[in-house]
Amino acid sequence: MKPSLLSLSMLAGLAACQNSSSPLPTTIIPTPTTATALSGSTVANPAAFTTALTLHVEDLWNLFVGPVSTAAVNTTVSATPIPTHELIPPPGLFYSSFPSGQQIPMASKNESWKFPAGFWWGVASAAYQVEGAAKAEGRGPSIWDVLLHRVTGYTVANQTGDVADNQYYLYKQDIARIAALGVKTYSFSISWSRVFPFGNGPVNGLALAHYDDVINTCIEFGVEPAVTLYHWDLPLNLQNTYGGWLGPQIVDDFVAYAKVVFGRYGNKVPRWFTVNEPIVFCNNYPLPDHYFTNTLIPKIQQPFWCGHHVLLAHSKTYHLAKSMGINGTVSFKTNGGYKIPLTNSSEDAVAVQRAWDFNEGWFANPTFLTGDYPKYLKDFVSGFLPEFTDEEKSMINGTSDVYAHDAYTSQFYMAPDSGIQACTSNTSHPLYPSCANTTYSYTTADGGWNVGPAADPLSPWLHKATDWVPLFLRYIHDTWHPSGGIAITEFGFAEPFEVLKTLKADIQFDPIRSSYYREYMEAILMAISEGVNVVGTLAWSIVDNLEWNSGYQDKFGVQYVNLTTQERAYKASFFEYVNAFKLYGTDPVTPHFVSS
Repeated sequence: MKPSLLSLSMLAGLAACQNSSSPLPTTIIPTPTTATALSGSTVANPAAFTTALTLHVEDLWNLFVGPVSTAAVNTTVSATPIPTHELIPPPGLFYSSFPSGQQIPMASKNESWKFPAGFWWGVASAAYQVEGAAKAEGRGPSIWDVLLHRVTGYTVANQTGDVADNQYYLYKQDIARIAALGVKTYSFSISWSRVFPFGNGPVNGLALAHYDDVINTCIEFGVEPAVTLYHWDLPLNLQNTYGGWLGPQIVDDFVAYAKVVFGRYGNKVPRWFTVNEPIVFCNNYPLPDHYFTNTLIPKIQQPFWCGHHVLLAHSKTYHLAKSMGINGTVSFKTNGGYKIPLTNSSEDAVAVQRAWDFNEGWFANPTFLTGDYPKYLKDFVSGFLPEFTDEEKSMINGTSDVYAHDAYTSQFYMAPDSGIQACTSNTSHPLYPSCANTTYSYTTADGGWNVGPAADPLSPWLHKATDWVPLFLRYIHDTWHPSGGIAITEFGFAEPFEVLKTLKADIQFDPIRSSYYREYMEAILMAISEGVNVVGTLAWSIVDNLEWNSGYQDKFGVQYVNLTTQERAYKASFFEYVNAFKLYGTDPVTPHFVSS
């Protein structure tokens, strides 16, 4: 693996890091920049001194991350047959001959509901959240390796993705387990820093071979692979070289990465997603101070510089895919929920529109409507972002074959207590620049009830607001007019306090998550029956995994994972989700099993 060149300024503040196990060749590059002393004389500016370092992948780990944990299993494991008893749904979906006596009211099937032929559905994951094998086979570190190793308290229990669900070695069994329930699609992300350990430069053939086998294993088991190119795990070297998504260089680096992946897997993958939830990962800027190379971009501007480069990178990648003859759909995944006006006041109506503009509209308006930002967002960013040229607008517009949305919940929006004008004119206002306030509760006059049951306290943003899903889907349909339809590419629920349960049988019975999936699928069926073109769904997540800042304390999996033994077990919610397609699917649900 060829080394990478980094500036010495990238190492500032890292004196406490471990030394590399090998010498680092250093070339001093004199910098003529000067400064003026208090006396008025000209002196050399020490802050301008830089150097180029030749770093190997191991050096990146040693200098910026430190030691990582490894799993007991560190070779690829073949799939084994799923025990028959594991495939029995819980009571309520299936009744065995013994014991008898259970009784429930009859609920008749709604004969007017139907998922259309070709409706694709499945489960989802992301590389850093499930793979583990942090340094295996040449993977370079990502910013999340630094955040979770170096920034104390960045996760609730200082947990890392070093081992996670060890899916890097257990993927065959994980694919076999979902295939045994008849799941049609597995959506996963490729780790950019596995394929390009430095984010650019040398390509890691071992990583490409690994994802070859992941994709081929999906196909072997009758599961369609859906691939996301970027799910937040930015190669560390790119952040330290030019600020990651804050630098324009990332556009060409991302397209070069995509070209390698498209060229390798091409039309084996029927659904491609370029980036996952740019609203979230761009709003993660600014990153914590003192752990990455400094940037001169003001903190409040950083999310929007990120978004600007994301739109350019996504659109160029879309056109690249089409030029390479990729037959599958190419989209990006946005996120958010339905924005319910708390009252019928004109101020709340403006706040709701501002919320749309600073959330879904940020990326959906350019790609589906105009090639440019929506009104309220543009009013803000026009003071510092460059205007998209007519050529760029044309390049961006129309670059999503499907409206792919990660839609977990909905909430109420209203104007700030001080009013919108007072907020927009005050850059220190806590709600600036969107100037839209939120709540999950109705007004006192309407009873003050939550919009729906709350999820685990580690997901305070999530409530079971499934009754707003049909209206939300209608809003997407009427606002952005996606010709390829709408796909709910992530949705799920964190069962409250699941981490505190000690009995596996208790964990497997997840009643609120189960009702969430049942009611969400019913809501989609309602929307379809009313003419909204919904084309697919992906449940989050295939297994309990690293939920970013919440570590492993917040559980979203439709399968339980014992993080010590890596045992998997289906939860009741998984059967509830699959059952929707058994009852209302046009296409049959066909299990595929490991050959005995």
